[in-house]
Amino acid sequence: MGGLVAKQEHLDILHKGAEDWNRWREQYPDIAPDLKGADLGGELLRARLGVPRFLQTKLPKPPKLKSINLSETDLSGANLSGADLSMANFSMANLSNAHLGTANLDEADLRWADLSEANLSWAHLRAANLCWANLKRANLTEANLSGAKLRGAYLKGTNLSGTILTHADITNAFLRESLLVETKLQEAILAGCEVYGISAWGLDLQSCDQRDLIITPYDQPPITVDNLEVAQFIYLLLNNRKIRDVIDTITSKVVLILGRFTFERKAVLDGLRDALRQCNYSPVLFDFERPSSRDITETISTLAHLARFVIVDITDPRSVPQELESIVPNLPSVPIQPLLQGSSTEYGMFEHFKKYPWVLEIHRYNDREDLLESLGDKVIGPAEEKRGQLLK
Repeated sequence: MGGLVAKQEHLDILHKGAEDWNRWREQYPDIAPDLKGADLGGELLRARLGVPRFLQTKLPKPPKLKSINLSETDLSGANLSGADLSMANFSMANLSNAHLGTANLDEADLRWADLSEANLSWAHLRAANLCWANLKRANLTEANLSGAKLRGAYLKGTNLSGTILTHADITNAFLRESLLVETKLQEAILAGCEVYGISAWGLDLQSCDQRDLIITPYDQPPITVDNLEVAQFIYLLLNNRKIRDVIDTITSKVVLILGRFTFERKAVLDGLRDALRQCNYSPVLFDFERPSSRDITETISTLAHLARFVIVDITDPRSVPQELESIVPNLPSVPIQPLLQGSSTEYGMFEHFKKYPWVLEIHRYNDREDLLESLGDKVIGPAEEKRGQLLK
């Protein structure tokens, strides 16, 4: 354990079990227990380390630590992996660099505890109290913290990949530079957190309270947003030197798809979207709830301004004419590729758009399969060629 050695007399008392240990703590409240580097891990860890089963039975069994009082105890570098520590008191304890993987810490009191660089992967911390705990660079991969309290917790550089934080209270936590990949945050409270430098991907934020998230560093005036997943994007927009890079990156990938969303038409558009992804584009199909601050036409116009090109299916149009009216005249650098299925006729007003050089010839297709088969030559190819001409 890196040279850390626990005090033997404290270990001897601990191995008698939680009841004897707690009684000793009550008798000698001024003693700060020294258990640094102690091996108190459970049998599950030994199995994972490859210790043969017949040898496991010969090893000393870990003490029963449920409801134990380990407050203000030095457990730095200790091995508590797989141990039952549910309802234990670790308030103000030193657990830095401790090994707590797969441990049961449900309902444990970890207020003000130092868990910096501790390994808590796969640990159970349901309803645990981690308010103001130091979890700097700790590993909480796949840990279960549902219903946990993390108010004011210090989580700088913490790995929260796959961590379950449903119903957790993370108010005013310090999350700078933390890693959140596939993190479960349903119905969690993230109000007032500092999130500058986070890496957030594939989060589940259903019904999550995301108010007043601070996205700026210390040396800049605080700016807040109310959405964790867009925090990184908003920060890039605020940084003037990055705006051009942001725009160039988005417009090099995004393809806007317009059309009608009846069952039959939607199946065609969905197939088109999937095929464009296979061609390394980022297709946007406007079948989501419109933003509260913009009407549908405004939203589509905004997306079109960020698009590399626009594909519009004018078969059985409804809102498409209005959408094209807001897009075509104002975007001379964005090619518009119209599609029409079978023997359908274009709607009357579409003739008006043919005069614009960036509106391509209508591509007719028989069915969904025919469209996808001809996508490269008849849709993407002409749109990319036109884009090249428009940018000269």
